[in-house]
Amino acid sequence: MNDSDVLARAQDALGYEFHDKTLLQTALTHSSVANTRLSSNERLEFLGDSVLGLVVCEMLFRDYDDWLEGDLTKVKSVVVSRRVCAEMTDALGLADFLILGKGIAGATAMPMSLRAAAFESVIGAMFLDGGIDAARDFILRNITPHVAASTRAAEQENYKSLLQQFVQRRMSTTPRYEGLDEQGPDHSKCFEVCVVVGDQRFPSAWGPTKKQAEQEAAKRALAVLRANASD
Repeated sequence: MNDSDVLARAQDALGYEFHDKTLLQTALTHSSVANTRLSSNERLEFLGDSVLGLVVCEMLFRDYDDWLEGDLTKVKSVVVSRRVCAEMTDALGLADFLILGKGIAGATAMPMSLRAAAFESVIGAMFLDGGIDAARDFILRNITPHVAASTRAAEQENYKSLLQQFVQRRMSTTPRYEGLDEQGPDHSKCFEVCVVVGDQRFPSAWGPTKKQAEQEAAKRALAVLRANASD
């Protein structure tokens, strides 16, 4: 298969047609086979990393307007991580089009860092070829499910923090947690907790620890408040 066929298949996988095909070829060229490191994808990787971070930050800032900076940063760090970038390279089948030195090409498993770099390099090439709109479209098409999964995980881990942010921002007060009941033997207790905001008491929740009960109670209170806010 000649170079033009490889580039055509790569563009099909990416869902983007390059005006300047040399940018795509450079994005797929690893330093192990390039004549010089300047002709490899390393510079495009550097650029693509920043473009990826910008687009993800813009998305999080716009779509999660009641999240504080610290929580947004945690989600962003997961979404732009090497692991996620490598997973997106795998999902696109991009590794099949990489131009590698014989030592790496013959390896049983391609390193995560190399696969992640390929994704970022392609983003850098798209940015130069089609501008921020082309890069943003490609990134959001591929990364949105990872953002959704990461934000769901963050919510499950810290509903108390999200509730406090929501209440402080919308109601200028702070939620309180009231212990209502304890049941079971000392080695296997369950705790019932409810959230109180001002004079409003929200549905209680049970948990095997006070902390878990508070998280579940915060989750229920947050659901009620968000539903009321959208009415």
